[in-house]
Amino acid sequence: MSTNTSNPSSASDVAAKPTNFLRQIIENHLAEGTHAGRHWGGSPGDAAHHAAGPVDAAKIRTRFPPEPNGYLHVGHAKSICLNFGLARDYNGICHLRFDDTNPEKEEQEYVESIKDAVRWLGFDWQDAQGHSHLYYASNYFDFMHRAAVYLIEQGLAYVDEQSAEDMRANRGDFTTPGKDSPYRNRSVAENLQRFADMKNGLLADGAAVLRAKIGMAAPNINLRDPAIYRIRRATHHNTGDAWCIYPMYTFAHPIEDALEHITHSICTLEFEDQRPFYDWLLDHLRAGGLIATSQPRQYEFSRLNLTYVVTSKRKLKHLVDSGTVSGWDDPRMPTIVGLRRRGYTPAAIRDFCERIGVTKDYAWIDYSLLELCLREDLEHQAHRAMVVLDPLALELTNWAEVFGSNAHTEACQLPALPHGKDDTDVPQRHFGLGRHVWIEREDFEETPPKGYKRLFPGNKVRLKGGYVIECTGCEKDADGKVTKVLATVVPDTKSGTPGADSVKVKAAITWVAQHDAVPAEVRLYDRLFTDAQPDAGGKDYLALLNPNSLKVVTAYVEPSLASAQPDDKFQFERFGYFVADRQEHRADRPVFNKITGLKDSWGK
Repeated sequence: MSTNTSNPSSASDVAAKPTNFLRQIIENHLAEGTHAGRHWGGSPGDAAHHAAGPVDAAKIRTRFPPEPNGYLHVGHAKSICLNFGLARDYNGICHLRFDDTNPEKEEQEYVESIKDAVRWLGFDWQDAQGHSHLYYASNYFDFMHRAAVYLIEQGLAYVDEQSAEDMRANRGDFTTPGKDSPYRNRSVAENLQRFADMKNGLLADGAAVLRAKIGMAAPNINLRDPAIYRIRRATHHNTGDAWCIYPMYTFAHPIEDALEHITHSICTLEFEDQRPFYDWLLDHLRAGGLIATSQPRQYEFSRLNLTYVVTSKRKLKHLVDSGTVSGWDDPRMPTIVGLRRRGYTPAAIRDFCERIGVTKDYAWIDYSLLELCLREDLEHQAHRAMVVLDPLALELTNWAEVFGSNAHTEACQLPALPHGKDDTDVPQRHFGLGRHVWIEREDFEETPPKGYKRLFPGNKVRLKGGYVIECTGCEKDADGKVTKVLATVVPDTKSGTPGADSVKVKAAITWVAQHDAVPAEVRLYDRLFTDAQPDAGGKDYLALLNPNSLKVVTAYVEPSLASAQPDDKFQFERFGYFVADRQEHRADRPVFNKITGLKDSWGK
C-alpha cells in the first residue's frame, strides 16, 4: 500500500495485496516456543497467582483494550477484527478489557455500547469452556498501587510537587535535555510518605504526581521521568470514590497486559515511542518477582486512515453535541453504531478489515473498498423492490378498454432475488398494476434529449414486471409543471406471458401502482465531508461538512415492503441498497435509509 497521503489506495490495489506482518511474528513465536510453558492462574493476577495455575491452554493471548469514553468507530473495528481474529486463528484467547483509568471521561453507557459492538461484529470474550475474559483495568488498582510502591522502594520513582508549568518547562525538547526536578533526590522514606499522602487525600488535585525515575537527558522524551500517578477526585464508574489517585495510561497499560498474561500487545503506531517505557516498567516488575514470565511485548501497526472520515473522538463528540448530526448512531457517522444503523453488515466490515491488511505504512484507504465489501455481501441477500423517490402520476387511459373495468387490478410478480441456488428456490414478490401508477419524474421528458429512451410522446417502454405502455402526452399545472403522464397499455405484453416479447422496447422503468403503494420516508445519505482527508494537514473539518449529506423524501414503495422489519435490507432497483431504520421504522410509518449505491460513488 502506498504511503502517499495524496493518493489513497484504491479498492483494487488494497484487495490485491492483503498483508499482515503480525501473523509472521506469531508463527515464529509458536515455532520457537517463545510463550510455551507459561502458566495461567484462571484469571488475571501476579506472578504467584499464575505460577499456581496449570500450563496455559491458549497458544496466544491478545486483547482489545478500549477506554470507555465514547462510542467505537470504524478504526476500532479494525483493532477488534485484528485482535479477536488472531486469537481465533492461532488457538488463542482475546480479552475484552476496559482501560478505565480516567474517571472524569468514562461512563457505563460507553461500556455497554462497546460490548454490544464487539458482539455485533461477530466476536466474543468467552472461551470454548464458557469462561469470560471480560476485564477492567480498575480492578487492578490495588496491584498498580503495589507496583508503584515497589518502584519507590527501589529508588525508581519519586513524588514531584512542581507545578504543571514547571514540569513542562523542565522537560526539554528534542534538541534540549530536560532538567532534574528539585524533588528528584528525595529519600525513599520521604517519597513513600508523600505518595501515601497522595493516596489518603491529603494533597490537592494537581499538587503532586508520582514520576518514574529514569533520566531527564533521555533522547526519547517519553523516558524523561514520565508521570505514572496523579491526584483526581472523581467518582469512578466501577470503583466509586475508593480512590483519589489514578494511574496514568502509560503506567497502567503494561501492567494490565502483564496481569492478563497477554503475549502480543498490539496497538497503533502512535504508541511506538512508548514501547521503551513499556519494557522498562515490566523488566523491573519482573525482576522484583511481581509479574510472571514471559512478559508481554508490544507490537505496533498503522491506524486506519479512511477517506472522507474523521475518527477523532473529540471531533465526533463535537458533531453530536452541536447537533450537526442526530447522535452517535447517526447513519453518517463512522461509529460502529452509526454504520450499523446505516445498514452496514458485520461480514462486510470483517471482510474490509481483512482486505486492507496490517502494516506499518501510513496509508489512506479509499472508502470505496468498504462500499465494495458491503455490496458484495448484500448482493445475494438483499431482496429487490421497486420504489419511486420522486413521484409523478401516470394514468393508463385505455385501462377499462383493455381489462373491462377501471377498477381492475392486474397481478404481477418479480423475483425477490436475481437467482437462488437453483431455479426452485428463487423467492417471488407480488404486487398489482392498475389504471393509476407512480413513476419517477426523471422517466418522462416532453421534449426528450438525444439518446433518451424512456417515456416521451409516441415512445414505448415496459413497466418492469408488467406491460408495455405507449406515452400519449401529459397534463400540466398553471405554471407549466407536468402533473401527470398519459399513456396506453399495449395488450398481451405482460412480462412472463407468451406475448411479452411481441413488442420490442428500449427501456424498462420502475413503478409502483397507486392503489397498493406504501408511503415511506426515505433518507438519502451521502458522505459527511466534501474533502477526502478532512482531518489532515490542520484543516478545519467543520468547514468541510457536506451540506447535502442528508436529503429526506416521501416516497412510494411496493407492497412487499409493508412487512419490512427494522434492520431488514433491500436493494431498491436502480437506486441502491437501503435498510429499514433500526430506531424509527414502524409498520405505520416506514423509514428507510440509503446504505450505498449500486456502483462506486466515493471515487467521483
